[in-house]
Amino acid sequence: MKELRAALKEGKVVFGTELTLKHLKKSKVKNVYASNNCPKNVLDDLRHYCKVFNATLKELKETNEELGVICKKPFSISVLSF
Repeated sequence: MKELRAALKEGKVVFGTELTLKHLKKSKVKNVYASNNCPKNVLDDLRHYCKVFNATLKELKETNEELGVICKKPFSISVLSF
């Protein structure tokens, strides 16, 4: 969680499944975080692309709503990366 907070302060975080997958395919991100209620098909895609492009996937214990609060955003966040 310390890495995530540091990345948030620097402003280098990518929010959302589509943007995260896009950045993964271009090898622009190395860390991917998913909420505990992230849809199974999204998690399967993330696992696959993280394995292919050598990135780390961390499944958090927080829900997408809690992750939105942690990131100080007015919306829920299922996937983010940096």
